[in-house]
Amino acid sequence: MRVPRSLLFVPGARPDMVAKVPRWAPDAVAVDLEDAVAAADKETAREATVKAVAELPAGSGALVFVRVNGPTTPWYADDVAAVAGSAAHGVVLPKLESPEQLADLRSRLDLPVIGGLESAKGIARCRELTSGLLAAYFGAEDYIASVGGRRTPGSLEVLHARSEVVLAGALHGVGLLDQAVVAAHDADAFRADAAAGRDLGYDGKICIHPSQVALAHEAFTPTDDEIAHARLVIEAGQSGVGVVDGEMVDDVHLRMAAAVLSRAGLDA
Repeated sequence: MRVPRSLLFVPGARPDMVAKVPRWAPDAVAVDLEDAVAAADKETAREATVKAVAELPAGSGALVFVRVNGPTTPWYADDVAAVAGSAAHGVVLPKLESPEQLADLRSRLDLPVIGGLESAKGIARCRELTSGLLAAYFGAEDYIASVGGRRTPGSLEVLHARSEVVLAGALHGVGLLDQAVVAAHDADAFRADAAAGRDLGYDGKICIHPSQVALAHEAFTPTDDEIAHARLVIEAGQSGVGVVDGEMVDDVHLRMAAAVLSRAGLDA
């Protein structure tokens, strides 16, 4: 299963929005039973989510995940049981903080897992928590609240934690989904934040509004120039030339070029 460039969150209590997912064309959707649903509506949202996921047309394009409530909540077990019996392709586990929580989830269902690293405990143990995940996402808002910090436009306050998630993912070879941009209609802010995440090593981005999906795809899809340069690097390495645009080509550059082609869905 390919790591998505976009993971669009839609409320589990809004089956009408779930039905619109094909027209928004994200790589993946997370039907949210956690933050997007009030406590009084958890059970009805769970039932609505299972029904809405089942009604999505086959071949609609998006991978379908359901974000369950966290392992310490009273809704967790019923959420996981519902997802296990649904048509969802995978599950999103928020606020992952221990290997035991992940082991418990795996004992209850056999689906790909996207884990949320979004608290002081989760970041502190993230190198233990990413093994075996399809992907991990960095939840900046919950993380900064857990350490008593403040969000700023440049995200300097979360740079260390954001980078720790990249390192943990790289150690275990799992996909990485970057933080949300809560200014849902600020395209420039999204582009800048997505570019920063891409340069750190993220593979895709959380989207909280349909308008962000195309921007995420733009940020995390190599450009024609990047693809052409990657091909030149690989050709130089294979021919033994060792120089592209006046720069030496070594194994590191070959790996980076191969990664560019892989992100573009092309063979090296």
